[in-house]
Amino acid sequence: MTADHLTGIEQFEAKLWKAADNLRANSSLASNEYFMPILGLIFLRHATNRYYEAMSAIEEDKASGRMPDRPLSESDFTRRRALMLPKAARYDVLLKMPKDGNLGADVTAAMETVEDRFAPLAGQLPKDYERFENDVLEEMMRTFDSEPLRTASGDVFGRIYEYFLAEFSKLGAHDKGEFFTPPSIVQTIVNVIEPDNGVVLDPACGSGGMFVQSSHFIENEGEDTMERVTFYGHEKNETTARLSQINLAVHGLEGSIRAGNEAITYYKDPHELAGECDFVMANPPFNVDEVDAEKVKGDPRLPFGLPGVNKAKKVSNANYLWLSYFYSYLNESGRAGVVMSSQASSAGRDEAKVRQKLVETGAVDVMIDIRGNFFYTRTVPCQLWFFDRAKERDPERADRVLMLDARNIHRKVSRAIFDFSPEQQKNIAAIVWLYRGQQDRFLALVESYLAQAVEEGQAADEPLGIFEKALGKLIDLAEPFANGKREPDPLAETWKDLISAQGALSGDIEAFAAEAAARAADWEQGENGGARDNAALHAACEGLRGMAERCRDLTQQIDLAAKLAGRAVDTAVKELDARESDLWANADINKARKALEDARAGAVEALRRARYFVRQADWLQERFPEAELRDVEGLVKRVDRSEIEAHDWSLTPGRYVGVAPEEEDEDFDFEEALRSIHNDLKGLNDQAAELAVRIARNFEGLGA
Repeated sequence: MTADHLTGIEQFEAKLWKAADNLRANSSLASNEYFMPILGLIFLRHATNRYYEAMSAIEEDKASGRMPDRPLSESDFTRRRALMLPKAARYDVLLKMPKDGNLGADVTAAMETVEDRFAPLAGQLPKDYERFENDVLEEMMRTFDSEPLRTASGDVFGRIYEYFLAEFSKLGAHDKGEFFTPPSIVQTIVNVIEPDNGVVLDPACGSGGMFVQSSHFIENEGEDTMERVTFYGHEKNETTARLSQINLAVHGLEGSIRAGNEAITYYKDPHELAGECDFVMANPPFNVDEVDAEKVKGDPRLPFGLPGVNKAKKVSNANYLWLSYFYSYLNESGRAGVVMSSQASSAGRDEAKVRQKLVETGAVDVMIDIRGNFFYTRTVPCQLWFFDRAKERDPERADRVLMLDARNIHRKVSRAIFDFSPEQQKNIAAIVWLYRGQQDRFLALVESYLAQAVEEGQAADEPLGIFEKALGKLIDLAEPFANGKREPDPLAETWKDLISAQGALSGDIEAFAAEAAARAADWEQGENGGARDNAALHAACEGLRGMAERCRDLTQQIDLAAKLAGRAVDTAVKELDARESDLWANADINKARKALEDARAGAVEALRRARYFVRQADWLQERFPEAELRDVEGLVKRVDRSEIEAHDWSLTPGRYVGVAPEEEDEDFDFEEALRSIHNDLKGLNDQAAELAVRIARNFEGLGA
């Protein structure tokens, strides 16, 4: 499945990144020197926005009498998740200061002021802005000072911050990108363990993505994160811990993050949380083999013993140290979700003995296989392990484990990176819901997909109309030239096909609009009749398949019409010297051609979305037709302890679920595949060009 087209905020993020990355590429600084200053500016822009939002709320409260007219205090801002920024620390004020070559010093002073006002950020913000040339720093700041960003909400800034973290990770900006766990993996963990209350611990917290996604989950439920949970984190790398604190602050959150030597989780429990956590989430380092066995052998967090010690008295592989720690941090009803090397689930010898003991507790709940290339700097596959301590005391669940092989579930983001789409994340969660007997949630998700398909079908009416109008405009502009009397006429056949395609398309667009309207009426009637059961949802999905097929056919016709229009223009210009004719309005035709391509992209995307949501409902209903969990070859199987024992206590999903039957992709788009290859090649060429510039710059430095 290819990545969705960028829309809305995603386009905005990409535009900002391109502007900031151009600055980085044209400076003498490497990615690992550039990323902290840029992320610091994003934070300062956000802190300034929050200050003005809080001031507006305060003034409104004063005007309405909800707040007395008195001098303001820090608490007036903190209760509104904002900082009481002095004037010289506000982003807009900094940009208006006289350009006397001291902008770097002014920004550094602003960062120091923020740290003084907000204790969790003390010593965390970047303060090396004086190393930048004044014009470079000013251009960076103006990148984050567009009108949309001046009024952007906290959630928008949170997304931008996370997006920049991801992009810097792809560049290997810090520790080979280990500070960032891809959002789709984090979200999958959150969807399974649902961290909505109590103590949430990430003992390898990186840049804090687990905390941020947990907050999104809580707030989507209509709750206030800081009233529901307390975040605790460990992070051995101090720079990465700084990223985590800034990330929390950007999202209006707080947490206790221990960094450096005091947070070496193998040897100590910095927050003393063993047995106290409601939720544990982590992406620890894989396959570490340097842990001193003598220092950890008596640790109470290792109830299953050491997984194996080599001749150098080092733990042979720390994967099972981590798994034991995660289990031990949980309270009696706690849940954990962690990323682990795919080697761990079937490792032998002493590791197998620890795994057996883990399984025998009854806490192992769900295992999910993930294909390779999900991480920006790791190509290896991984697995997600889930524990549920409450399951230990449930006789109906204790000896069962859900094995889910998600290696065939993915979308392609770039040449070398895959992830889960938001809907794929939900579909994986829906399987877990069925495993837990939550059929109502499964049905609600199917219903939401179908409702979205109906909505998208109706919404396609506007972009289809825009395309039809844009096609007509280009045809009208070119028609006087097309009517020329030439023998033979190289434009004649293409023009005939184009006019035919235009006529057919007009009728098909009308038919599609009628189909979408009929489905919307059916859906509305069903809503008025009450909640849909499984049978009603199957019937609704069956009814929408016709609309989905029309989407596919209409997409092909739109592409054909646009291609014929482009071919007609090219033929006129290249073979008939159209630009020399008084009948050829070249500037208007070029403008109309670009407008047609934009309209084509918009119409195709609208149709794709309508069809996409029908297919998501189909994906779930085909595999679980009774809205109940069942074994699906190559995807999922609920196994009991005796079966796990028979497989040497392996927890590798692929050993249980079998091989998925090969599916024919009816929607394979050869041209889209070629475009994808072209984009991959362009990406490689861009990387090569950037590398050449860096090499040349380094040689210049050596010459100096």
